[in-house]
Amino acid sequence: MAFKDIRRSRKWLSAEEVRFLVLLGLALAVVIALNLYLARTLPGGELFFQRWSGARTYLSGQVEPYSATIAERVQQIAYGRAAFSSEYPYVLNDPFPIVLLYVPMALISDFVIARGLWMLISEILLVATVFYFLRLLEWEPPRWLYGCILVFSVLGYFSLIAVGSGTQAIVFTFFYVLILNALRSFSDELAGALLFLIAYQWEVNALFFLFIVVFVFVNRRWRVLSGFGMSLFLLIAISLLAYPGWGLPYVRGVLSDWYRGVELTFGHIISFWFPESRLPIGLWTAVGLGAIVLAEWVGAVNSHVRRIAWTASLSLAVTPLMGFAIFPSNHVVLLPAFILILMLVWERWTRRRVWFTLIVFLSAFLVPFALYVGVNRDYNPLLLSDLLTVLPPVATVIGLYWMRWWAVRSPRTWFDQLEIRK
Repeated sequence: MAFKDIRRSRKWLSAEEVRFLVLLGLALAVVIALNLYLARTLPGGELFFQRWSGARTYLSGQVEPYSATIAERVQQIAYGRAAFSSEYPYVLNDPFPIVLLYVPMALISDFVIARGLWMLISEILLVATVFYFLRLLEWEPPRWLYGCILVFSVLGYFSLIAVGSGTQAIVFTFFYVLILNALRSFSDELAGALLFLIAYQWEVNALFFLFIVVFVFVNRRWRVLSGFGMSLFLLIAISLLAYPGWGLPYVRGVLSDWYRGVELTFGHIISFWFPESRLPIGLWTAVGLGAIVLAEWVGAVNSHVRRIAWTASLSLAVTPLMGFAIFPSNHVVLLPAFILILMLVWERWTRRRVWFTLIVFLSAFLVPFALYVGVNRDYNPLLLSDLLTVLPPVATVIGLYWMRWWAVRSPRTWFDQLEIRK
């Protein structure tokens, strides 16, 4: 038996492939240069600085990562001064295994370069989130709409502030989509490993994490738990060897974050809007939404992938309204819900789908910028700022329930296909 000499069968790249690689390299160089320029000139990056600084102080051994010194440095970036007692303190509240994951970035001593690189990673993850979520939904939008979604994912208001602040929410969003894809392809160990990486920051992940846990137990997908356990054991063991005493400082950081974040909750904002109300509107809203989401979980755990994606998106949209501190930079996790609503609108109105899709797209794209302009021009800035905080999750919940029937029912029947042909 003769074996083919692969050295002789190797071909040079075609002219089209060479041009594509050259254009890709030029585009990447331009994006890197732009990110470095923005990192140097624009204020912000406080959430990335918090983790980056914590990892660097661990490497240097000079300051404890969870100390007030780190929080004071972050406050200088976020506020330009020390935080007031009513303001968010920016105390590091990540478990130390997560802090260790920032060590490669902490090896970069220049914060501007590290921030620019983190911005590039965030932008790539936003694009990857769109790609993998569309793959999960098995939806192939037309090229113009695909381009609009990609533009929205990177240049939408909440994507821009998420990239600018350096929040972890972009990484979380990418992991959410990967977990759903892994569960669909029965890569349960991978789903469990990724699930461990989001098992904190409850103001972003709480309901999504619990939904996946319910899904695992109802469907007896025990390999998810084994993947979760292996990641838990490995990273906890490494962190205890690297820093045995991180547990108590971490608990202090979590408690400080929880206590100082009370004034950033949905209930606090609503009580400010309706000061004469005798009912705890925020509490009853959380109870009602919790009951609704639980009912949706029960109905979705044995359903098709579209309904699971819809329920996961609903869980992410409802979480900020459940009494956790709300940060506008975390609203980037609503990106999958936005894509899902666009897909359902596109499928629902087959004859005027372009107009309806453009209305939804432009509303989601332009309204946050309009509110931001109003805040900076002193058009009732306090109210508009609260709307920027509360309106996105509320509008997302409304949009998801607006298209619920088309998400919950089974995929298109022959009758729907007949309607399209007409």
